Amino acid sequence: MMDATLESLERRRARMVFDKLAQLWPQAHCELVHYSDFQLLVAVVLSAQATDVSVNRSFGAFLSKAREFGPREMVKLGEAGFLDVIKSIGLAPTKARNCVALSKIIILKHKGEVPRLRDELEELPGVGRKTANVVLNVAFGQPTMAVDTHVARLAVRFGFVAPGVDREKIEARLIQLVPKRHAAQAHHHLIFHGRYLCVARKPKCSECKISKHCPKIGVNGSAD
Repeated sequence: MMDATLESLERRRARMVFDKLAQLWPQAHCELVHYSDFQLLVAVVLSAQATDVSVNRSFGAFLSKAREFGPREMVKLGEAGFLDVIKSIGLAPTKARNCVALSKIIILKHKGEVPRLRDELEELPGVGRKTANVVLNVAFGQPTMAVDTHVARLAVRFGFVAPGVDREKIEARLIQLVPKRHAAQAHHHLIFHGRYLCVARKPKCSECKISKHCPKIGVNGSAD
C-alpha cells in the first residue's frame, strides 16, 4: 500500500494535472456524431478497434440523413443493410450483427429506450465496460471513467499507474485521483490531450503546459 504521505502528494499532483487539463481542453466532448442516446450507443460499439473519424465518416454520414434512426429502424434495415452502411469500419460484419441484436433487446426488454444501468448495458451484444462507461457519461451524465487507448497511455505517462496495469485497475485508480469537480469531464479531457497533444509516437512535450509535472513514463522508451 502506498505511504500516506506519498498518496497525499500524488493526489495533490493529480489535482494540478486535472485542473490544467480542464483549462487546456474546456471544449472536450464525445466526438462521435449522434442525435440520440441509441445512436450514441451504436456509435460507441462501432468505435471499438476503430477511430471516431472512421465511424463518423460512415455511420455519422448516414445519420445526417436519418436523424430519427432508432432501434426499430435498425431492425428494419437488418444486418445486411446496416453492414452496407458501416462496411468501411473494422470488424464490420460482427458489429452489424451485434447492433441489430442489441436493437432487438432494447425493443423487447427496455421499451425501445437505452438502459441506464451498467449491468443492463453490459448485457447487450458488443457492449463492454468501456462502451457502457461512455454511454453512462455522455447520455446520462454519470461521472464514469471510460478507459480507451488514450486514457490508458496518459495514466501511465503521468505516473498514476504502472505500465502493464489492466484497464479496470486504471479506471479505479483514476476515479480515486480525479477531483470531484472534474469527474464528469475527466475522461474527455484525457482523450483530447492524448488525441491532440500527448500522442502515442511523438508526444508534443515542448507544447504541453503539464510537461514539467509529468514523469513521461514510456515516452521515447523511458521515463526521461
